[in-house]
Amino acid sequence: MGPEWIAIIALVALFVVGTVLPINMGALAYVAAWIVGVFALGMDDGDVLGGISASLVLTLIGVTYLFAIAKNNGTVDLIVAQSIKMVGGRVALIPWVMFAVTAVLTAIGAASPAACAIIGPVALGFARRYKINPLMMGMFVVHGAQGGGFSPISIYGTITNSIMSDVGYEGTEMAVFIASLGFNLAMAVILFFALGGRRLMSERVDPADAADHAADRNVDDLNPGGAPAPAGGQGAVATVKRTVGVRRDHVLTLVAFAAVAVTALAYDQNIGFVSITAAVFLAMLSPRQNKDAVKQIAWPTVLLVAGVTTYATVFTEAGSPEYIGLWAAGLGIVTIGALVLCYVGGVVSAFASSTALLPVIIPIAVPLIATGGVSAWSMAAALAVSSTIVDVSPFSTNGALMLANRPDTISEQAYYKQILGYAGIVTLVGPLLVWAILILPGW
Repeated sequence: MGPEWIAIIALVALFVVGTVLPINMGALAYVAAWIVGVFALGMDDGDVLGGISASLVLTLIGVTYLFAIAKNNGTVDLIVAQSIKMVGGRVALIPWVMFAVTAVLTAIGAASPAACAIIGPVALGFARRYKINPLMMGMFVVHGAQGGGFSPISIYGTITNSIMSDVGYEGTEMAVFIASLGFNLAMAVILFFALGGRRLMSERVDPADAADHAADRNVDDLNPGGAPAPAGGQGAVATVKRTVGVRRDHVLTLVAFAAVAVTALAYDQNIGFVSITAAVFLAMLSPRQNKDAVKQIAWPTVLLVAGVTTYATVFTEAGSPEYIGLWAAGLGIVTIGALVLCYVGGVVSAFASSTALLPVIIPIAVPLIATGGVSAWSMAAALAVSSTIVDVSPFSTNGALMLANRPDTISEQAYYKQILGYAGIVTLVGPLLVWAILILPGW
């Protein structure tokens, strides 16, 4: 058995074990990298460890540290509260506000599950209160998270752009972001009209009531001082209203996010260094409030990405990406090979981690790009969207969060069946649509 097959079997094994057992896939990837790299390929420890993407790890630490500070000082809650005011009493706009807020959170550096965990309870609370279809509301949150998830300063975006750069293709950042936002927005439009959105257009509520409801759902999260919040009722709402008022910390945090985006994109500076500099600056201004923010860095995600990128280097050293890519390219038509990879990304990601999958599947597509039959940006966008649009699955963290926060007006089993049915449709049809729109025309 050749080394490429050993690496492929090990990759499949780590995805299976990481899906079946509650073990961080990054830890499994480190084990696989060591065993395959040292004992099958004859690499030394230094070469194996040298595969980690230090820039990517720093970026994950920086953006999630900055987001943790924004959540602690109430900036995230301010964004939610101000967005709710935009509803203006129109019930039909509530799902769209939830989509937009979740997209903004992931676009500025929140991990997709973190954004869903913050907005999901609020959105599904609105679903119960105003009789909005809970499947539509829950999926709006997930699609919003995925829609904003590929901005150039987001976690998914930095992973994809870093890997594309590593394999020799740059300049795909905005194309991937726009493609992801466009597809997820299209899914939201379909959900809206298929699940009762037209009925909501004629309904109105008191805007103050909607804002108070959102605030009441977030009393605990909106109390950055750590003191016990009053339980429900007008006292709780009053406490929240005071908390979400615009303060110096909010302004500085919003300025910091803008500065990170401008410095990283306009001046081509490393996003990891820029974001961690902004986070440290904010921490210095309010050291007591932000002393525990470093504990809220997405360390499991850091471990996941560090381990998987390390294994991806071993995987490449074994020649596996080239082997699979040449096989796909050898199917006779490059576009058919691209379709196969889109489905591999979609099906695997519906059960496993999208974050872990991206560093592995993108290099596999390099031979397809090299043939000239498909452009770098369309291939990257197709794999990115196919591998994340399926995160509505109840087996993914995002889908599971929506299930856990379902309204009490629907049983867990019934809501599970609804999410599973929708996820099945997306997994079967999504990669095909992505392929048909991004790959087949030969952009």
